[in-house]
Amino acid sequence: MTDEQLLAESDNRLRRELSTQQLMFISIGSMVGSGWMFAVLSASAVAGPAVILSWLIAAVLVISMALNYAETATMLPQTGGIVRYPYLTHGRFFGFLMSWSLILGGVTTVSIEALGIVQYSATYVERWAGISLVSADGSGTKLSGTGVACAIALMLFFFTLNVFGIRFLGRFNQWITWWKLVVPVLTFILLFFTFHGSNFKSHGGFAPNGSGAILNAVAVSGIFFAFQGFREGVNFGGEARNPKRGIFMATVVSVAVTAAIYIMLQVAFIGAVNWDSMGISPGAWSQMTSGEWASEPLFSALDTSGIALLGAFGAVLLVDAVISPAGAGWLYMGDGARGLYGMAMQGSLPRGFARVSARTGVPWPGLVACLVLGCLFFLPFPGWYQLIGFTTATASLTYLAGGPQVPILRRTAAEMKRPFFLRGSTIISPLGFLAASMVVYWVGFQVLCGVVASFFVAVALYAAIQAPSQKRLALRTGVPLGCGFLVAWVLLQTFGPLGRDTLSFPVFWSLCVVLIMAAVVTMRGATDTEGREEIDAIWWVLALVMALFLLSYYGSYGPQSAPTIDFPYDSGIAVVIGLIAYYWARRSGYRTPDLRALQTPAAPPEPHRERATTVI
Repeated sequence: MTDEQLLAESDNRLRRELSTQQLMFISIGSMVGSGWMFAVLSASAVAGPAVILSWLIAAVLVISMALNYAETATMLPQTGGIVRYPYLTHGRFFGFLMSWSLILGGVTTVSIEALGIVQYSATYVERWAGISLVSADGSGTKLSGTGVACAIALMLFFFTLNVFGIRFLGRFNQWITWWKLVVPVLTFILLFFTFHGSNFKSHGGFAPNGSGAILNAVAVSGIFFAFQGFREGVNFGGEARNPKRGIFMATVVSVAVTAAIYIMLQVAFIGAVNWDSMGISPGAWSQMTSGEWASEPLFSALDTSGIALLGAFGAVLLVDAVISPAGAGWLYMGDGARGLYGMAMQGSLPRGFARVSARTGVPWPGLVACLVLGCLFFLPFPGWYQLIGFTTATASLTYLAGGPQVPILRRTAAEMKRPFFLRGSTIISPLGFLAASMVVYWVGFQVLCGVVASFFVAVALYAAIQAPSQKRLALRTGVPLGCGFLVAWVLLQTFGPLGRDTLSFPVFWSLCVVLIMAAVVTMRGATDTEGREEIDAIWWVLALVMALFLLSYYGSYGPQSAPTIDFPYDSGIAVVIGLIAYYWARRSGYRTPDLRALQTPAAPPEPHRERATTVI
């Protein structure tokens, strides 16, 4: 068999067994995880009571992104679609960049859910078993060595559930999701019995940290993260019985349902805040993540209310503190595996990652990779509050591809049938793009330093591995170029904000731009015509990331106590940068080789040979 036939066989082994309800429940089940249990506190610490507006803004932005993906995913339902569609609009270099950012954001999402379970149950475990799972310092609550070991055990549990296959996962998750919907609803209803209206107007007022904090909270506190389950409707869409209905319900309706629950939970939590019980001064919103409630915010609000019914329900919440993140964790692990599967199908990973179990229909090599990589992220990020901003920003980089997809594919694949046609795309498509780009900006300078440092590692990997494997670069050119860039990039980071910080930021940023430009221009000069097309199609995303990085230093989310560009002017500039990048991205899209392959009728398969019946 040829590689193409082997990949087609892998696609056929994926089971199309998810009903519309099961697909929607996979999305909802992914969203109702650790986010709802921790974000109510971490978001309040950023924006105070005004964080309610942050949830509303995030819901609108995510729905705009989901609508863009709904048109593409119903037209081309493919497992791992989030990472496969960029290859159709801007080529394999862009597809690899987006896939790399999703690996960073997707795999860490699984890690976050495991961290959330251990962190939320830490107090209970220490009280009853005398085992310390967490420690606290100025940066927030972190896992101890024992806590990390427990988190790794949970990752193994997520892995095991996925091994049973999509049919089991869909049915089992459906029942778990009903539980995960009922408990949050009961939680906010009960919290209203201990409601203090003064928390909304006293202690600094409704927006104690200013209007800019409302937008900052969207990105850094877990709010945007809490909605990211919408992508499951896209990534699992290739396994749906009715993609037209199922993908729309899973990407759009699921966001609306969870948004209503989240907003009510946030209102109830702010009303239930007890400053004395938290052990911090009244109005010290920013100190919440290091206060007494940090490990288990909603449980603490119930347990310290003095109302017997609420205290009793706290026990139910502790049970849900395991069930909700676990339910999201095993779904995100399946999502990550399908993302890696999608990369392999597009040629951006070794063909082995496209292997699918003949018995269960599961892309098992991707599951193994998600397990290993997810555990490794516990080392630099040993706590929920430490990892959330990085995960949100890196995943958001991938969503940049969603907005331009709609107009580009309407131009380059006009003949394809669109079961769901997005009306108002002239507004919704750029809004979906801005949703992703603004979240990248709102995470703030400190988080963006790590995001930029890790994102551009993909340039080295592409030059050294992917471009040669796809015949875009000669091996003797790609390997030295990629390795040289990686060494220079790492050395540069050691003198930047993440390392010794010995270079002034303007100098550091300029050197980063020069290094990136030199590598990409060198690749362009050494590649063929198709390779030059792919490189010409990605300049906009490189410019966007570096422009937002520069703005973040001088803007209101930067390290300067007196920012050069105050809010809202900095966000206004970020919007302008985003719109320029959007229309640049639209113009850069073209009829790529991967899209042409989809549009060309497949040749009759070669006679099947026994030696090709490898279990993939």
